[in-house]
Amino acid sequence: MTDRSTGAEGRPVVRCYTDYKSPYAYVALAPTLALAARCDVALVWRPYTLRIAEFMGTVEARTPHFWRKVRYSYMDARRHANRQGLTLKGPRKIYDGYWSNAGMLFAQAHGIFEGYHRAVFEKFWKHELDVDSPDDICAEIAAQGGDAAAFRAYAEGPGREEQAEIVAEAEELGVFGVPSFLYEGELFWGNDRLAMLEERLTAPRP
Repeated sequence: MTDRSTGAEGRPVVRCYTDYKSPYAYVALAPTLALAARCDVALVWRPYTLRIAEFMGTVEARTPHFWRKVRYSYMDARRHANRQGLTLKGPRKIYDGYWSNAGMLFAQAHGIFEGYHRAVFEKFWKHELDVDSPDDICAEIAAQGGDAAAFRAYAEGPGREEQAEIVAEAEELGVFGVPSFLYEGELFWGNDRLAMLEERLTAPRP
């Protein structure tokens, strides 16, 4: 699933790896869309389903130092959310995120991605949707005009393999967290690297 550096209309293509259960991915959404508008960039969204135990350690194994890091991360993300007028409530549990990310791929294939993408982020962080609930994600697919039964069949069938392939490819390219942005083979991690990405996009071509 390789994306060219320029799209069919000659626009630069940036591949964006995201995960609905990441607060930093959520607060990066609006700045990413704004960058794409400024730089006339085509965004290609891909799910990178974080394995929380690997990324932040298991709950049982977290040291006091690690808990301080976790608490700071959510406080910091909430500051970014407040600046954008977003609601960001603390997660109720450790989520997997497969179903919501399968919904991302299904929504892209069926022309309902933009509404789905925004809605899932907003509702999850308001505690109005569970990213691990098949019923919640099917309901959102239907709310966006999609076929919920077709989505469930996809998620229970080829969706897992497709998502696993995307994650494996991402890791081969160096992705380890979200949000991550890939442009012409160069990786930028975190919403605080969007300025560097913009510099790269607007730099004079040799």
